[in-house]
Amino acid sequence: MAAITKYLELILNGKDLTFEQAKALQDTIFEGQVTEVQIAAFLAMMRMKRATADEIAGLAQSLRNHAVHVRAEQKHLIDTCGTGGAVVKTFNISTTSALVAAGAGAYVAKHGNRGITSRCGSADVLEELGVKIDPGPDVVARCIREAHVGFMFAPKFHPAMRFVQPIRKSLDFRTAFNILGPLANPAGVQAQVMGVADAELLDRIAETLKRLGTRRAMVVHGQGMDEISLLGKTRIVELRDGKITSFELDPADYGIANASIDALGSGDAIANAAVIRDILAGKDRGPRRDIVLLNAAAAIIVAELADDFEQALLLAERSIDQRRALHCLDRLVEISNAV
Repeated sequence: MAAITKYLELILNGKDLTFEQAKALQDTIFEGQVTEVQIAAFLAMMRMKRATADEIAGLAQSLRNHAVHVRAEQKHLIDTCGTGGAVVKTFNISTTSALVAAGAGAYVAKHGNRGITSRCGSADVLEELGVKIDPGPDVVARCIREAHVGFMFAPKFHPAMRFVQPIRKSLDFRTAFNILGPLANPAGVQAQVMGVADAELLDRIAETLKRLGTRRAMVVHGQGMDEISLLGKTRIVELRDGKITSFELDPADYGIANASIDALGSGDAIANAAVIRDILAGKDRGPRRDIVLLNAAAAIIVAELADDFEQALLLAERSIDQRRALHCLDRLVEISNAV
């Protein structure tokens, strides 16, 4: 019997996997011990069942263990990343917010990929902005250290995914791997803002992060977006030192007006790069800046540079207005291309 079969039989019989079982199952996949048919069966089964926090955590831990690691030991080290797949398609909000948080003093180990569920992923837009998106771990560590932000291109830092990626692409539905990427940062961040496209994932992802040992996190979903939204209120589940709480964030409480979907819409990499440049240069002071400020504020809070959104928003505004975020981008471009 193949190693994976006993785990698949458990799932078929309606059983949940333990953390250890989920990790062991994933290990067999990443070590090339299973066939493509077995991988497809596993992905289909996980799509049909409601994966538990322990199952997601076990799968994510295996992905972490098989990653190429980046040595980044700075205080205030964070990631900002979403699951993708949101109903509302926007420009690259989490990427822009990462740069603003970096300008406010956070160190950002940004983890991402090319667009899979969107026209333009973080890798696409950063490449258009001039960033070399696929340097090795030493260069990324230097970027984090000197530019306050580094980018880890998922295919380069998760080589074990080569066993899964072709099957993922051939299946016409979202799989467990859509939520695993943001949970497997190669720099081992202990704090992050993670957006989820499905509100039902909020509590489970917070529990998953707790199971994985994350110290500080905000898991967010706003009106069909895997971001803090300007379309209405955003639900936020916060993890802080093992304690999980939840609340709603209303932009109006901070003097920020709601915006239409059209005002936040997504284009291709060229268009989105221009949007980011305009925001960071202080030229765009409309809804796109506002939504970046709110999401950057969340990142600044989990980086423990501010205690609340009011204080964090001030730091985010200064990051843009004093061109600190733009400087972080320019340094990222310079350092990533230096080798």
